[in-house]
Amino acid sequence: MSTLNIALVGTGGITLQNHLPGLALCSDVRVHALCDANAATLEAARQKTGAPVASTRWEDIVTRDDVHAVIIATPNFLHPPIAIAAARAGKHVLCEKPLALNAADAAQMAAEADRAGVRHMTAFTYQFVPAMRYLRHLVARGDLGTPYHFRSCRLQDWGTRNLGWRQVQKLAGTGEIGDMLSHRIDFALQLVGPMRRLVANLMTLTPVRDGAPNDTDDWVAILAEFRNGASGVLESSKLASGRNESWRSLDSVEINGSEASFEFTTGKWNELQHGRVGGPGLRPLIIPPEFHVWPGSPRDPGAGDPLVSFRYDQAVEFINAIREQRPCALTFHDGARAQAVMDAAVHSTRIRQWVDLPEETATTSNTPPR
Repeated sequence: MSTLNIALVGTGGITLQNHLPGLALCSDVRVHALCDANAATLEAARQKTGAPVASTRWEDIVTRDDVHAVIIATPNFLHPPIAIAAARAGKHVLCEKPLALNAADAAQMAAEADRAGVRHMTAFTYQFVPAMRYLRHLVARGDLGTPYHFRSCRLQDWGTRNLGWRQVQKLAGTGEIGDMLSHRIDFALQLVGPMRRLVANLMTLTPVRDGAPNDTDDWVAILAEFRNGASGVLESSKLASGRNESWRSLDSVEINGSEASFEFTTGKWNELQHGRVGGPGLRPLIIPPEFHVWPGSPRDPGAGDPLVSFRYDQAVEFINAIREQRPCALTFHDGARAQAVMDAAVHSTRIRQWVDLPEETATTSNTPPR
């Protein structure tokens, strides 16, 4: 088809901030249909996009003959039914993370999308940060040597404000682990490989947020052992008072190997810290210009805020994969692998023991991020 008609299911902040600007970079793409359960939010998006089709029922949108692809940005519990219905109707699907409330549903989403022969993508947005892409390149090239340790730390100050559906377990599944740590779990799986076992703890330190009950986790920590023998330490919190939010807060990943160490910080999109074995310490490593923009993206890396605009390349990759009839760089299989780790962490917290990861979580996506 010459023009791709896109349906946006869920038209809140993520859609307006990430998906719409990304789609605007793509030629012959039209936002054709909108869906949101909130009529006011839906109308605001309709006025912004000019989309000719709008409904508060996703069932009326995802099977339409005039829709070619669907982007899902709804509360998490709705991801599986929407994605599966869209895939069965032959629609390509980009879905926000976490893919589902549990690994079984996430795996079913991947299987249904594969069976339908459609392109499918998990929105692990931070894989599009130039520094992260370059780090993956260096690790794949062998600069790290044998992986020894992976650690990530994500600390934000969200206080006790109301988070809407994100603080309701039956709608969100989990809190901080699914919201923020899922990205870093994906980092770990992409950089180091599958996990063998883990022990974790999740805590809910704010049972009431702005007068409304909260039954999701505010803080999570995971100690992991990878199948290649490397160790992993991952921590994430919404309650690091004074740390600020988004890229202004602490968000770091470090990986140590037999030959070198690398540190990645989201706030420094064009720089890594790097040190060689036996060296004096970590030093800045500038990201080459060819990694500033995702392959095939027309985005100008000098335009706008680079700590925001890298997110737009995600939609470009989705559209290009459809056009080129190839797997997306990050598929539902990647989302399902991360979900399996999250499930194991929740289970470990409940039984207060180490939990083994099933062998099938060792599978990789069809195409690694470039």
